Amino acid sequence: MQWVGVDVGGTFTDAVVYDDAKRAFRYAKAPSTPGDPTGGVLDVLDRLQLDMDQVERFVHGVTIGTNAVLEGKGATVWMLTTAGFRDVMEIARTNRPVLYNIKSLKTPPLVPRTRTYEVDERMLYDGSIKRPLDEAELRRTLARMPTGPNDALAICFLHSYANPAHERAAKRAVEASNPGWFVCTSAEVLPQFREYDRFSTTVLNAYLGPLMANYLDRLQAGLAAKRYRRDVYIMTSNGGVSTVERAKRLPIGTVLSGPAGGVAASIHLGRLLGRPNLITCDMGGTSTDVCLIEGLRVPVTNEQSIAGYSNRTPQIEINAVGAGGGSIAWLDAGGILNVGPQSAGAAPGPACYGRGGTEPTVTDANLVLGRLDPGNRLAGRIALDPELAMAAIRRLGERLLGLGDHALAEGIVRIAVARMVSAIKQISISNGFDPRDFTLLAYGGAGPMHAVAIAEELEMRSILVPLGPGNFAAFGSLISDLRRDYAQTRTLQLRETTWAEVEATFARIEAEARESLRGEGVPAERIVTRRSAGMRYLGQSWELSVEVPPAIASLPALEAAFGEVHDRRFGHKSGGNMEVVSFRVAAIGEVAKPSLPDWTVGGTLVDALQARRPVFFAGAFADAPVYQRDRLPKAARIGGPAVIEESGSTTVLPVGWHASVLQYGDLLVERGET
Repeated sequence: MQWVGVDVGGTFTDAVVYDDAKRAFRYAKAPSTPGDPTGGVLDVLDRLQLDMDQVERFVHGVTIGTNAVLEGKGATVWMLTTAGFRDVMEIARTNRPVLYNIKSLKTPPLVPRTRTYEVDERMLYDGSIKRPLDEAELRRTLARMPTGPNDALAICFLHSYANPAHERAAKRAVEASNPGWFVCTSAEVLPQFREYDRFSTTVLNAYLGPLMANYLDRLQAGLAAKRYRRDVYIMTSNGGVSTVERAKRLPIGTVLSGPAGGVAASIHLGRLLGRPNLITCDMGGTSTDVCLIEGLRVPVTNEQSIAGYSNRTPQIEINAVGAGGGSIAWLDAGGILNVGPQSAGAAPGPACYGRGGTEPTVTDANLVLGRLDPGNRLAGRIALDPELAMAAIRRLGERLLGLGDHALAEGIVRIAVARMVSAIKQISISNGFDPRDFTLLAYGGAGPMHAVAIAEELEMRSILVPLGPGNFAAFGSLISDLRRDYAQTRTLQLRETTWAEVEATFARIEAEARESLRGEGVPAERIVTRRSAGMRYLGQSWELSVEVPPAIASLPALEAAFGEVHDRRFGHKSGGNMEVVSFRVAAIGEVAKPSLPDWTVGGTLVDALQARRPVFFAGAFADAPVYQRDRLPKAARIGGPAVIEESGSTTVLPVGWHASVLQYGDLLVERGET
């Protein structure tokens, strides 16, 4: 049997297939099709020449939700809310986007007050009912909504996290009177306190609902036409996978679907190689995603936003920056060189693709510097034209007097690297971590090409380049477990409660979580749960997430754990009273993982040498050997300057760095000569 993972990126759609009988992997790439990503998915499967009725597991990382929010192409959303709270989305947080600009404007809400309707009902914070839901008034309100056939409705009542009865009753009424609508309630999307965050997350879910349902229906139909008959799984933002039906119901959980696959793969590889502390760097065609992994733990957060809209669903803590291979170099009004965030994307792509792009990109700069081979065809189709790349660089250089073509190209790459370094500093140094204590794990089509430059800026000593880095996120989706996150808002002051009460609350949530996974066919023995608590000092407004492993079995131990987290984040802790404001449980249904085959290539480096070419390093060209990665012998050591090429990616080694081939074919890049 075979397992297939597919990841849709901004420029390319990547796929990996694992044959468990042969213990072998195969990889493929196809150009993404932004208009309908289904085309790229089916195209890349064709390239793998798969017999889909022999595929046991198909997992898909999607970007359709992310792109819809960023591009403003979601559904028209209407909202029902508690009488008196029509303006929650308009008021939001009241903070200015630009602190010192009194004329700056907030991001307009996805649901304006003209599409927000009030309903007579009121639930109190403790779950008691102050005013019952007036269902007759609700039906009259629904009749007044001038909605379209593909619109969506978000039901957001006050304090529904404590008691969802009114939201559930309203949803039943809506589905009875308006069948075919996409309808979601805040209690099912985000059953937690803080009204604006809950409302915003629910509206985002409704905004994506019709679009995601249509896409997944087309995908299932396309796979069925290829004789795939099993379940389709979707990579989710929390680092797990979900069924298609759940993804249709809760599409907000997929907004970091693609990058999450790469993080899952990184944790898997770090465990195999004994490297528990990693900083991932996933550089693709449109952006770079970075993530800090400490102790092989999935760094999940509930404090993210997308395009200015609060999204509080559990998601891997990934920092994205608009610096990818397709990022465009440009001059601002002051004549200063910038790179990104605008990208040439998949269409027309960088100038060197010869598909109509004229602006210079990071990929064009690397081609001019000799770091890319114009003879290699990206995704088996796209030839790189160095003359078109040079022409784009020169047009930009005409406005920068005194700067040569190659110096400008190197400057473009250095600025892109600086943006990636800044993103890594935000997730490491800003949170009390020293990047020198971590290994940089570089993947994505462009990650290994820039990894050494990033490591030098951060004084990092080691880099891992996985096998098939351009398809690494697809591999991550293939090996990811099912995961469901549950939360309950409940405030307990630690000095006024008992450990038994804390334990009982966690146990109730765990029982619900286990039952849900068993209902999806996961055997009880393959279900594990992980606890965490949202905690703060009494009087603070915001909480910190604290892991609660089995070793923590008393209130003093829980207090000590919170103190450590607070000290790392803010540089101090106190003996003040603490409180838990939310209980969280991650339920994980473990799946079988591929057994990575040992790297058995023999011979010498001479067998892997395919060419020599001039490559631009630090202001001058150097004659560098070019190696074919799949021919590198096990345990080989390659010293810089050198270039290591493979399908879908290139690793660049400057002077002073060397690479070693590890047990499974991964490259360990370190400082020092061979």
